[in-house]
Amino acid sequence: MARYNSADVSRSAVLARLGAVGPASRAELARTLGVSPALITQLTKDLIADGLVEEREQLPSQGGRPARLLGLVSNAGRVVGVKVSADHLAFVESGLDGRVLRSASEPFDATDSMFLSRLMELIQRFIEGGNALPLLGVGVGVPGSVDRQGNGVVDSVQLGWNQVPVGDVLRRGLALPVIVENNVNALAVAERLYGLGRNADNMLVVTIGTGIGAAIVTDGIILRGGSGGAGEIGHIPVSDDGPLCVCGDHGCLESYIGEAALVARAREAGALGEHSGIAELRASADDGDERAARIFGEAGALLGRTIAGVVHTVDPELVVVLGEGTAAWRHWSFGFEPALRSHLMARRRGIPVEVETWQDDSWAQGAAALVLATPFDSEGVAGDQGRLVRERLVEQSSSREAGAS
Repeated sequence: MARYNSADVSRSAVLARLGAVGPASRAELARTLGVSPALITQLTKDLIADGLVEEREQLPSQGGRPARLLGLVSNAGRVVGVKVSADHLAFVESGLDGRVLRSASEPFDATDSMFLSRLMELIQRFIEGGNALPLLGVGVGVPGSVDRQGNGVVDSVQLGWNQVPVGDVLRRGLALPVIVENNVNALAVAERLYGLGRNADNMLVVTIGTGIGAAIVTDGIILRGGSGGAGEIGHIPVSDDGPLCVCGDHGCLESYIGEAALVARAREAGALGEHSGIAELRASADDGDERAARIFGEAGALLGRTIAGVVHTVDPELVVVLGEGTAAWRHWSFGFEPALRSHLMARRRGIPVEVETWQDDSWAQGAAALVLATPFDSEGVAGDQGRLVRERLVEQSSSREAGAS
């Protein structure tokens, strides 16, 4: 089974930490990342050899041996992340620390007969507008199942794609390493590198918005399942005769609480006009419309009850809620919290639930994190693409050394 190894992700987390807070000593890195000093010593040794980290000035001695600070090599490289939606693409360009250097959004029609050519064209245009730092690879997040990151064959009911060879087409057209993954799994990788997941080896990441999804992290490993489709909680059956879901079944969770379902219910209840959407529904709830607030609250209750079942199944220590739907979380939470807590066994009722702030390019940041984590993937999740990204890192390191001599 394909897996992410927690030690490998910790090596990427060193880059993230140095980028976020600046130069630090090995002891400080071990303490803040919650790993052993011996592991940090080995990780940083490899990062220095790869030309990603360099030793800086020494800290003043407190009576023992002076500690050297470690910092990022500023010109080591950049990565591009792309989030594919049915009607648009979100892009980010990130440094090795995950910091966003620039972002963009472009209209996109996933149902167009030439969608793959258009996808490649728009990615190429974004790449060409970037800075001169070496480009290590492209990460692509999609709402659906991906067979393997290194292959990138996509099945997506949201996009209407069936066995689409996204990875192969983009790799040949861009002449770059390309990593393709389910967008929620990509967000979980980013959480492990930069977010709350740095301190949680067992975590459930839930996304709400257009669709409902989840990523499961167990013992530091993001579970993908047999075909890369683990975590599709939006298609947990809620009823036998419920609304038609985009997957073709009736009564899935997503058919009740996805954005389209909430808007449809609001129109039926007279809380929205025929041409209004989720933004207007949220605004009505914010303005005190009880009908609008009730729709969100009932959705939260159904989500909470479902997540209680998932918590009992995978036993996470933390639940993180993300996605564009979190803009209305204060209305969801009225139903979510009581339903979640009341359906959990007593010993699990105290599980923390963290809701992260959201921007559209957060999806693309997750996709970029795929590339940042890939060079240190000893389990082979990304196949040859991980090897190619590592080779590009080594090539850039060798080029810099030759230029300095």
